[in-house]
Amino acid sequence: MGIFNRIGTLLKANINDLISKSEDPEKILNQLVLDMKEQLIAAKKQVAVAIADEKRLKKQLDNELHVSREWEKKAMMAIRAGRDDLAKEALSRKKEHDDLAKEFQGQWESQKSAADKLRDSLRQLNSKIEEANRKKNLLIARKKRAEAQKTIQETMSGLSDTSAFDAFERMSGKIEQMEAEAEASAELSESFSGDDLAAKFSALEGDHGGDEALAALKAKMGVATEKTQFEFEEEEAKAEQKQTVGARRGTWDTEDF
Repeated sequence: MGIFNRIGTLLKANINDLISKSEDPEKILNQLVLDMKEQLIAAKKQVAVAIADEKRLKKQLDNELHVSREWEKKAMMAIRAGRDDLAKEALSRKKEHDDLAKEFQGQWESQKSAADKLRDSLRQLNSKIEEANRKKNLLIARKKRAEAQKTIQETMSGLSDTSAFDAFERMSGKIEQMEAEAEASAELSESFSGDDLAAKFSALEGDHGGDEALAALKAKMGVATEKTQFEFEEEEAKAEQKQTVGARRGTWDTEDF
């Protein structure tokens, strides 16, 4: 029997834990305030009934006092008429209504005191409900802020994991490797499919262009420069051209004679 009791206790504990975890504070707070407002409506009805009873008793009291005064007037009228017997009967009837008025007076005072207390309790309840509603809004705002902070923290925790950034670095290295292999493949393709001799001369012309730029800069600075290979070649070309022109002139002079 003890085992079954412990199992029952364990099941209840697990069920309560599940209920606690599944509770939504915002929904519960809204429901609590809604329940309070319903209680306030019921309390207003009870207070209204109490106030109505107090007003009814006050009217009965006032009526008995009014009737008592009327019988007193009739007794006075009978005395003036010399009818003491009627005056005694009128005073007897007045006393009956005075006695009833005393009873209503006590009931009315008790009911008025109770109604006043109920009014105060109703005002306090209404104030508490308004305060609870304000606190509810604050608590819901705090709950949403806490959820937002938790989400941000979880996001930041996920970003602190370097696995994603490491993967980016690996992909970047692979892409760089693919680009280098593509460039190497293009260079090999050009070297085997193009005119290698023309490529060499193009490279040589490029070097000459660099020599010319260097020589021009040194001349602008007034710095003496050594003759480059390209300058030697230009001078040799000019010398050969002069020799050719001179030889032609010599031939022309011989023919004249």
